[in-house]
Amino acid sequence: MDFTLKELEEKFKEENYICDRDILVPVYLSLKLKKPLLITGAPGVGKTEIAKVLSKVLNTELIRLQCYEGLDENKALYEWNYQKQLLHIQSHRCHPEGEEDIFSREYLLERPLLKAILKPHKVVLLIDEIDKTDAEFEAFLFEVLSDFQVSVPELGTIKAKEIPVVILTSNGERDLSDGLKRRCIFLHIDFPSPEKEAEIVKRKVPGLGSELTWQLVKNVAYLRTELALKKKPSISETLDWAEALLTLNAERMTEHLVEETINLLLKDKEDIDMFRERGGAREMMRKV
Repeated sequence: MDFTLKELEEKFKEENYICDRDILVPVYLSLKLKKPLLITGAPGVGKTEIAKVLSKVLNTELIRLQCYEGLDENKALYEWNYQKQLLHIQSHRCHPEGEEDIFSREYLLERPLLKAILKPHKVVLLIDEIDKTDAEFEAFLFEVLSDFQVSVPELGTIKAKEIPVVILTSNGERDLSDGLKRRCIFLHIDFPSPEKEAEIVKRKVPGLGSELTWQLVKNVAYLRTELALKKKPSISETLDWAEALLTLNAERMTEHLVEETINLLLKDKEDIDMFRERGGAREMMRKV
């Protein structure tokens, strides 16, 4: 990775990812030092998008491990193709000649971690929502993230030909271990300021007028900061709202327009009820 910090910033802008140095510097150092980047923050602030943008900037493949409760080593690393092995055994009984080792690479099913290690070129490995797994799985990752190698008993140790760019994300559902944090460069992302979000909307939905764009992001900021919502609107939901207003040929924000389209921002009945109990669109527009 031969980019300077300034060049990386320009590359991110080309991919319409708007961010300041507080995000760019940890990303840059992660690439330069070849250390995993652990990104925390609320859902929808752009954590996963960084991995996607990096794969485009580096012109390489994105390999994603989506974490979930109960994820284990086999699902993340490798499994043996038992069906293929069984078919081979049955075939061998009928045709004893040409015996073949059923624990060779031919029978190995590569899962995301092993796939990233085996690639002959540098890839971006996204370990998404690591906080959904348990502490045992997190500990298993230590060897992978420290040495970029895995052990397959039947095949021995497999080392990475090219160290992948590793991005881990967490929504904060549980505390992560000090061991994992120690192996990573840390980055926390908050929701953007209205000014920054307006810039994002202008790049992603350029057809929306400047005045309406500003009204939109101020209303979203009100929902995030003034109401104790179960689920705060994400940046992607802000963009959905902008697309909806553009589709409706809206020229300015009105109470009626907000009430008709609030379900694009609030995705929980309790949140919608709270919004209306607190005065709904009238109160929101009065405050912004």
